[in-house]
Amino acid sequence: MPLNHRTRMAELTELAVTARLAGLLTEPSKAALGAAVAEVGGGFILTMRNDPHDGNWNMACGLGITEPVTEQVVAEVIDVFREGQSPSGRIKIAPEALPADWAEICAAHGLTHEGGMAKLVASVDEIKPVTTDLRVGPVDERDAEEWAALLFTTFGLPDHFDELYAATFTDPDFRPFAAWDGDKMVAGANLFLYGESASLNSGATLESHRNRGAQSALLAERTRVAAEAGCRWVVSETGTPDEGESNPSLNNMLRLGFTRLYDRPTWVWRP
Repeated sequence: MPLNHRTRMAELTELAVTARLAGLLTEPSKAALGAAVAEVGGGFILTMRNDPHDGNWNMACGLGITEPVTEQVVAEVIDVFREGQSPSGRIKIAPEALPADWAEICAAHGLTHEGGMAKLVASVDEIKPVTTDLRVGPVDERDAEEWAALLFTTFGLPDHFDELYAATFTDPDFRPFAAWDGDKMVAGANLFLYGESASLNSGATLESHRNRGAQSALLAERTRVAAEAGCRWVVSETGTPDEGESNPSLNNMLRLGFTRLYDRPTWVWRP
């Protein structure tokens, strides 16, 4: 059965932004991180031998969208993780793209379910306007290092990723945005344009300025710019809350007009 159009769009947009970001790593950064990329089964794989986050940056995405997920595809993905000396590997597959024998495949390869992400989508016309006392807008290339440092510090990213995010200013499909309190940059986020869809990603706010509407305003402003660029849809994601708990980021996006398209478990392989 063909995949839902919005599922296909959301997964392909994530694949595109992940591959583009990986492509911005400099050769010295690749060497320091032990990073490499590969393509298997229509998906994109990033391996990072020296990932300080226990394998969080070792991932396979976009599987099951242009080619079916099979035991052979999963075996090939794990071979890539092994060859890249990944401390672990995250395999991301939309629920409706999982094969009927997925439980057997997991058992055969030792895959475990560890958390997941809520995938969200909205028409560019569905996002509600937002007001905040912070100034929100695009970031000038002169402020690229400050913007990248804010994301790097807030997310606790591995070394060299500040250089990667600063490099998005050289790619015309990325549009970095920020929020300022006076002259102080207090929040940042990125927009990636991909045909009829756009990825709203990398949202981060300094702890001192949370709960002031920065991310809501950044979501709304990036959606407006995406619409001006000809996009019809915006996609984003955030962590799936545990049962009985709440994720403020998820609640925020739902209030703005996003639809929770699906919750995608993360399947983890460990050597």
